[in-house]
Amino acid sequence: MIEHDSKTTPPLAPEFFPYNRRDPNTWQVLYLDQAIPVDLVAKKYMIRDLQSWTRNYLLLPIKGIANLSLAVIMTVKRLLPFQFRWYGLMHHSAALFLKYFVSPEACYLIIRHLNLGSNVVNFLIDNGPNPYLERSTLYPQRVEDLAKNAFLEHDLILYNFVYDYHRAQQENPDWLEAVQRRGVNFNSIRPVQVEMDFKRLRWLRILDLESAIELFKVFYSLCLTSDEFARAVLSLQFDENFGLYFTQITGDSSWNHVISNRHPLAPNSPFQAARDLMLHGITTEYLHRYLEIYRDRHREASTEQL
Repeated sequence: MIEHDSKTTPPLAPEFFPYNRRDPNTWQVLYLDQAIPVDLVAKKYMIRDLQSWTRNYLLLPIKGIANLSLAVIMTVKRLLPFQFRWYGLMHHSAALFLKYFVSPEACYLIIRHLNLGSNVVNFLIDNGPNPYLERSTLYPQRVEDLAKNAFLEHDLILYNFVYDYHRAQQENPDWLEAVQRRGVNFNSIRPVQVEMDFKRLRWLRILDLESAIELFKVFYSLCLTSDEFARAVLSLQFDENFGLYFTQITGDSSWNHVISNRHPLAPNSPFQAARDLMLHGITTEYLHRYLEIYRDRHREASTEQL
């Protein structure tokens, strides 16, 4: 069965019924709460992932083994007189690992995240100091698409965008006034499509998202140079910067308090990279949903003025 992301509200899963007022179900309450809006399809899969038995029983031992392995790899690579990288092995292994051992819900969220990241970067380009900057074309739809250096490209897109964006700001100091005159362009906030078979080999595809990231960060550190791995870890703390970019364009900072990955000039430890990546994914979901809501309100206001 192939499922696609959509803006339609999915029906509540049967386990959410009935609601017991004397014994409330944590996940039912979290699903229904919309204080911080999130796409409901993605939120349904997030909650399924959080309920996974592997997260409840295997995450802690996996985290311990992963961090011990990471410490050994980082130490050895720092001591070696040479550095090596193996992008092809890293991405093909990641795709196979996700396809056969990681839950469909977690895979869905990973693929969706890369798409949202491209939407976000392209939105900032459309409404930034130079709308002709290099755009992101990273829009995978299936797990197999990740084998095409998707994770490395995601990091490079982020860093190159930040570099180009600020160079363009220096060259066009009055860019924000120009954007405000012509209005905000929402064309890049487009629907995301993910092709995912939720039933095939379900008995084998069991790992939750955070456990999978903990394991893969070890292989990631092995297949990248020390500097590349450090760069990838630091990129997770650019969430605060991106939040401020959007505040410049929209003039709205009311949602920025939800950003928890902050202060890139005080880098976090690579040993907490999996947790930071989880928070980065959630923040991206918040941000993208915020832009959808902002777009819809903007359109409604324009319609009323007509």
